[in-house]
Amino acid sequence: MGVWKKNLKKAVAGGFVAATMLLGAPGFEARSESLSDEALAKALQKVLRDRPDIVLDVLRKNSEAVLDIAQQGSNLRRKRSLEKQWDEDIKTVKDVRLEGRPVLGSASARVRIVAFSDFTCHFCQQASEVVDSLLREFGKDVSLVFKNLPLEEKGVSNLASAYFVAVSQQDESKAWALYRKLFADRERLVAEGEEYLKNAAEGLGVDMKRLSRDLRGKKVGDILKEDLQDARKLGIEGTPYFLVNNIVVRGALPLDLFRSAVQKALETKGSR
Repeated sequence: MGVWKKNLKKAVAGGFVAATMLLGAPGFEARSESLSDEALAKALQKVLRDRPDIVLDVLRKNSEAVLDIAQQGSNLRRKRSLEKQWDEDIKTVKDVRLEGRPVLGSASARVRIVAFSDFTCHFCQQASEVVDSLLREFGKDVSLVFKNLPLEEKGVSNLASAYFVAVSQQDESKAWALYRKLFADRERLVAEGEEYLKNAAEGLGVDMKRLSRDLRGKKVGDILKEDLQDARKLGIEGTPYFLVNNIVVRGALPLDLFRSAVQKALETKGSR
């Protein structure tokens, strides 16, 4: 008998025992051990049909546990669906341009996470925290490359992307410090715009004269244009969007599901 069937039998038996005890059925607990799965199910159905108030009472008293079980079941179904998608993703190589982009972590990491993201996007902010956790957890086995997909062609989101790319031309470590700062202060970035970007860059010791030149330069413009072209080629419709080697992760997945994508990429030879 599979684990889930054993658990189901326990749940049915336990529920029937609880229900009949509430109804005052004498000696049932001892007799329940000899009942078959089918007999237990039918007996429980009858009791609950006749006394639905028992179910409601049990649910009220154990609401947190019930919600936890429901969430676990939902997560398991979602994971199975994602794994099926990932098996298909691995079959197709996804080439994107990464030259001139800073790399966070080892450049030779077995798994490379490529993020198509926007500094003003709330879900991108959430996802950045998950990715940071994965980088700490997997160490030298995982690296990150950030590709810019601003929500608006002009405005603060596009400007923030340009600042990140321009700062990376000076110092990759300062670019990643800016990356973390922009996501951490996303609301201020949206509210204050370029004034906030300038203050943030100055606070990191960026050469502001060079930054001003680079923001208008061809190299920064080309990188931003290439990122948009790669996003269109992949058919990306929203942010955040990640390539974990060749596995596609859409949206701000919770840590456990994103971790599963990284583990699958690590286990799959030739997935990069």
